[in-house]
Amino acid sequence: MCGRFVVAGASSDLVALFDVDLVGENLPGPSWNIAPTDPVAIVLDALPKGDDGDAEPVRRLEAARWGLIPSWAKEPRVGVTAFNARIETATEKPHFTAAVERRRALIPANGYYEWHTVDGEKTPYFVTLPDNELMMFAGLYEWWRDPEKPADSAERWVLSTTILTRDSSGELAGIHDRMPVFLAPELAESWLDPHEEGSLELLEATSEGAIEQAERMEFYPVGREVGNVRNNGPELARPLP
Repeated sequence: MCGRFVVAGASSDLVALFDVDLVGENLPGPSWNIAPTDPVAIVLDALPKGDDGDAEPVRRLEAARWGLIPSWAKEPRVGVTAFNARIETATEKPHFTAAVERRRALIPANGYYEWHTVDGEKTPYFVTLPDNELMMFAGLYEWWRDPEKPADSAERWVLSTTILTRDSSGELAGIHDRMPVFLAPELAESWLDPHEEGSLELLEATSEGAIEQAERMEFYPVGREVGNVRNNGPELARPLP
């Protein structure tokens, strides 16, 4: 699973990296302890309004609440526990089926934390790529309309997201039995393409592509301070002496 992660760079740095066409408002700043319900930066390809099926998607960089709120939810707390979604069953769960079909996202990160349990004692580990290379999580997103907000309010629409997970592979399996679905660069375009149906085949290919990315990951134990959401700073991701 993935319950905490790190984005050490500015959101503006992602614009050129992902060839973004439209930049949203209130993008989050750097954070070394992102937790569920926090705002996170996501990349998505959206079709223009009134699209007849042939229009070119617009690549957007947006701030999204971490924890997916489905469009049918009556209140936002439905998304509190939906910060992860199992890719193996995402097409079957009502919470995620609509997002799988057309609303898939890329969530950039510099690393994530995972807790390894031995004899009931938990030790946090930081998982990252060599040379602080940016990793990409495969995610889903949804827009939810808040019925409590006025129709003309800019806050009426809430964008939320979830990170897909799968069985861990390689050495990562020694820390935890689940890992994020690392989005392979060669699969990013098809994953984001809203014209491509979110079929079981697409999810299986994306899940398989994560295995090669997982083999490149490095990890090491870090201090327990990361367990407190109020703590934040680069020292959280530093290896223990």
